[in-house]
Amino acid sequence: VQLQASGGGLVQAGGSLRLSCAASGLSFSRYVVGWFRQDPGKEREFVGTISWTGSTTDYADSVKGRFTISRDNAKNTVYLQMNSLRPDDTAGYYCAGRPYGTLRRGPSDYVYWGQGTQVTVSS
Repeated sequence: VQLQASGGGLVQAGGSLRLSCAASGLSFSRYVVGWFRQDPGKEREFVGTISWTGSTTDYADSVKGRFTISRDNAKNTVYLQMNSLRPDDTAGYYCAGRPYGTLRRGPSDYVYWGQGTQVTVSS
């Protein structure tokens, strides 16, 4: 089982990025997928999550209205569209999978983790 996040980069404040989380070795359609971010030396922070059908999402207050999670189960991929980026959005971004179940915000609720992708927002 492997999750791979991609799409990070350097962007100016106010700009946009779209991250992708591609899964292999499992049927992603059966998994709740969460996005988290982490700065070195800090705890991993919840960003948002999406149900396995894609019908329900939940976001941290800090990103609500700016970030949108979607999924394409046929492509085994989940996306994080990030708009109106701010310097405090700078972090490594990670995707994680949780089989079925309800949406959760805690990192410990997720079973599979991908390697992160770095997002840097300049002021």
